Formats: sequence, structure tokens, C-alpha cells
Amino acid sequence: MAPLTALAMPVLRRLEAERAHRLAMIAMRLGLAAENPAADPPVLATTVAGLAFTNPVGLAAGFDKDAVALRALMRMGFGFVEAGTVTPRPQAGNPRPRLFRLAEDGAVINRMGFNNAGVTAFAARLAMLRRNVPVGANIGVNKEGAEPERDYPDLLRIVAPLADYVTVNVSSPNTPGLRDLQSEARLAAILSAMRAAVPDAPPIFVKVAPDLSVAGLEAVVETAVAHGIAGLILTNTTISRPPGLRGAAATETGGLSGRPLFDLSTAMLARAFLMAKGRLVLIGVGGVGTGADALAKIKAGADLVQVYTAFTYGGPQVVARIKRDLAGALKAAGVVRLADLVGAEAVSMARGV
Repeated sequence: MAPLTALAMPVLRRLEAERAHRLAMIAMRLGLAAENPAADPPVLATTVAGLAFTNPVGLAAGFDKDAVALRALMRMGFGFVEAGTVTPRPQAGNPRPRLFRLAEDGAVINRMGFNNAGVTAFAARLAMLRRNVPVGANIGVNKEGAEPERDYPDLLRIVAPLADYVTVNVSSPNTPGLRDLQSEARLAAILSAMRAAVPDAPPIFVKVAPDLSVAGLEAVVETAVAHGIAGLILTNTTISRPPGLRGAAATETGGLSGRPLFDLSTAMLARAFLMAKGRLVLIGVGGVGTGADALAKIKAGADLVQVYTAFTYGGPQVVARIKRDLAGALKAAGVVRLADLVGAEAVSMARGV
């Protein structure tokens, strides 16, 4: 880790959360962030949805909503990076404060509300980007004036030529009514319209809420399969509050991410794996902060994993540590291919909550 980053992280953690994030983004845009040029161990390489990954550890959407720091993020050792969520029109998001640390819990609560500069600016930045790892575009709808069956296809038309995969965000808890789009009928209508709009689109993923019922999850799985969707991302943040949270901000409204989400999201991931029966690619996200966490997600059914909250607390060294520990665990187990462990413990993990 670069000395500048080592010095900056403790300072940023003392600042108000959203201000710290804004300063970190500025630093990355100025080229002041750490880089990790080391080659990934071959055991971490995998091919998923027709895309090659030198390692399975990606950055989840929400960190770089406007694709302004992707060059720096791609040099930090991630196997892939997802930008967004981006909406058709710019919007300011919800009133501040809207981002809260629960440091004692290794968690964050956010109610950002899809604050972003809109898809036109987003696409212009993607068009200028030279990608050295797969880059995903996470798309959503505006709080006001949204017509999902129109907006998601329109967004797909714009970002499809510029991204390696596209994620349909219908699971953020911070846009009123958005999670209703996970219902079988609404999701089917959206995915059908997207497929008609861009028949040759890159792999499409649907990001799912961790608060879905078992029946709701099964409906999403079958709808995704029926419409030729590549896979699911499990999961977004949760509106639930697991017992034992110690952070002073634990009662704030919004989506909870980080360590307290791990068990809930991993159990849902395992259920989705068992329901999908090999028909969908699954990306596990929620509480990943160590190599052991990443390995648990893989054994629950994840082909790839994403990090967010642990990265905001620990910076680039978190990515390097996860990869190092994961590679060590795979070698110790005598595993030649990462894919050999996918879903190995899904049955037991599905009963995790």
C-alpha cells in the first residue's frame, strides 16, 4: 500500500462519512491512490459469463456512482469494478446526512437515494476509459417521473456498448417503490423490454434485496432464467437490523451494509444457488472483508464476490489481503480451479438464517 494511502485512511475515518468519501474520490481522480501492480496468483483466475477475471474480487456499485475514478480503482487489484447506480436524469438524492458509519460493527447505513450526474455524463466517461479489468454498469430509475419499462431499456441502449456487463438495480431501499419491481410481473416486463431493446447486450445481472421472502427469491430466479439473464447479484443492503448492533447510528433509516449483513446475504446466496441449479451466474456481496468471507461466499454458490464497506474502512490493502488469504486457502485445499468450490456448502449455508 502506498504511503500516502496509509496516512490518508485514518484521517478520512475521522471526517463525516460523505465528506470523507468525496475527498477520497478527488484523491483518486488526481492519481494519488495506491496501486497494486502485482500479478494475481493463477489459482484465482476464473471465467464467468464469458468474461475472463484474473481474480474473483470486485468492487460493488455505489462507491463510484458517476464513473469518475475507475482508472484508479482498476489499478487497486480488483478483478472487476462496477460503477453506478446511474439514472436517466441527474438527481441530487436524499437530504443530508444520509451516510452513517457504524465502526464498532464494521457496518454502514446509507440512504443516499441514487445521487448521480445522470447517464449522459456517465456514458461519456465510460467511452474514454481504457479497461484493464471487466467493468460493469449498474442502472436504476429516477425517484420522480420514472417509467421502468421505458427507462431500463433506454439506459441499456446507452451503456451496453461501453460496459462488460450491466446490472439492473431493482433492490435499493432508498428509492420509494423500487423494490416492488422485484415482483414477478414487473421484473418480467422490464427484462422483456430490455431484451427487445438490445438483443445483443452484454451479460445482464439483476441485483436482489436480502429481505425477499423465499417465494419472492424463487420468482426472481425463474424470471431471470426465463428471460435469458446471465445471473443475479446477492445482495443489496438490508432494511432489517440484526440484534447486537452497537453503533450510535444503528437506528438511522436506510440500507445496512457490512459485516452484520454477511449471514443474511450468504444464506440468500446459497438458496439462490440451489434454486438456480446451474442456470445462473451468482455474484456474492454483503459483509465480505476477509479471504475467509470470500471463500464462504464461493462455497455458498458465488462465482464472483464483491466488496464495499470493508473497502471504505480499510482501503486497497483490504483487496490485497482478501486475495492473498483466498489464494492461500485454495492452495491448502489442493484446489486447482476456483470453480471447483462454487456451491460446495450451499445446502448447509442455505439454513444460515
